[in-house]
Amino acid sequence: MSDPRRSIPPVDRLLEGDAFQPLLERAPRTLVRSILRSIQDDVRAALGDGSLAAAPADDWYVDRTRRRLEAALTPSLRPLINATGVVLHTNLGRAPLSASAAAAAYAASLGYTNLEYDLERGARGSRHAHPVALLRELTGAEDGLVVNNNAAALVLALRALALGGEVIVSRGELIEIGGSFRIPEVMEAGGARLVEVGTTNRTHPRDYREAIGPDTRAIVKVHRSNFRVTGFTAEVDVSELSAIAREAGVPLVVDLGSGVLSDPTPLGLPAEPTAREVLRAGADLVTMSGDKALGGPQAGIAVGSARVVERLRADPLARAVRVGKLTLAALEATLAQHRDPEAARASVPALAMLSVPLEELERRAADLAGALSTQAADVEVVEGESAVGGGAFPDARLPTRLVAIAPRALSAGALEARLRAHDPPVVALVRDGRVLLDPRTVPDDALATLAAAVLAALDSDADSGGRSGAAVPDSGAAAEPSSAR
Repeated sequence: MSDPRRSIPPVDRLLEGDAFQPLLERAPRTLVRSILRSIQDDVRAALGDGSLAAAPADDWYVDRTRRRLEAALTPSLRPLINATGVVLHTNLGRAPLSASAAAAAYAASLGYTNLEYDLERGARGSRHAHPVALLRELTGAEDGLVVNNNAAALVLALRALALGGEVIVSRGELIEIGGSFRIPEVMEAGGARLVEVGTTNRTHPRDYREAIGPDTRAIVKVHRSNFRVTGFTAEVDVSELSAIAREAGVPLVVDLGSGVLSDPTPLGLPAEPTAREVLRAGADLVTMSGDKALGGPQAGIAVGSARVVERLRADPLARAVRVGKLTLAALEATLAQHRDPEAARASVPALAMLSVPLEELERRAADLAGALSTQAADVEVVEGESAVGGGAFPDARLPTRLVAIAPRALSAGALEARLRAHDPPVVALVRDGRVLLDPRTVPDDALATLAAAVLAALDSDADSGGRSGAAVPDSGAAAEPSSAR
């Protein structure tokens, strides 16, 4: 009996066939050849262990190669539709950029820029200079510095101000900031020794004063932007803590977290201290994020006294955590929009989503539900709540309207998985056997795309296309877009 593995067609013969020519036009021959060889290795193994009785026909190799090639050519980082209602979704990239911020980053990407060149003097300049004027204007700070995220800003501050010394912080502010990163670990990374004062729920001025010693280098206050402690509580406000820090001759560093530049209450959100208010209350340095309440690119912003900011800028770590021209361009454009808080609420996407009126959400939900009229699922509009996300405004309640889909031929989990496999992917919620879509985070021009994705995913044949033929492992192929099935 002849070995069935001998019937596997030669790679070169397949590649010379007409059916492979469209694939060779899409990608380098070396890539197509490599994928085809790996597929044939899978077939050879399946024939050898008996899980496959005979080698597939030539057209099967074309189909399987096409699928793996599509997966190989698809970027790992992809745009998607966020239907979760979480506006600052950390896993989904937090704040989407505004049109002007995206345009600024695009323009900066096309050619050379004056990133580190002083056009007035015709000499080398500093990349750190670009956002300073706007940061001063918007926060009242004497100086400012931008690094790659807020954790980096805090680490840099501790290293520059307290390396080898002690930093005093309330036990009630030793928070975890996401991704298992905790404030004590951030402080340790900055080379400072943590001195905890007070208790989880109550910290008094005397706790700070009694902890000050010859090795004290700074006092740090961490704004609890991602949780709340209520009931029998007490904390020392910035103005009083500033007086204590001045008495001790050490700087007061305030980590604001989400980075509020203007009063958030017009958005329907609880009041939060702004950077300007905290600096005015006596903080020497304030750190905050660029991609949370600010609505810009990922960045860490440090603003404060010129003396303190210069110490950060001069530290060698500042070079390791610096940002590039695209971030600086997008951040400058976003900061410029915040000059007019009312206009920013309309033009900065994250702020616009947070302030969508309930009537508008009802309309979007009704339009989306109407577009999903199908025998494959029960669809209705229900009440729900969106979330700010990004570790910001934990007490905020954002009423919304959800489109609830109860599929009939498959589970809610299976529908959600198909939506993630769609092109573009759709990220939704699953609750109580239904898939929930929140239109707060889906702009009007994406509603039709979202509806098409759901209808395609509900198709009973959605998993059948391209799956026939040999039972050969296909670990190298990503799920095909449901629109092509």
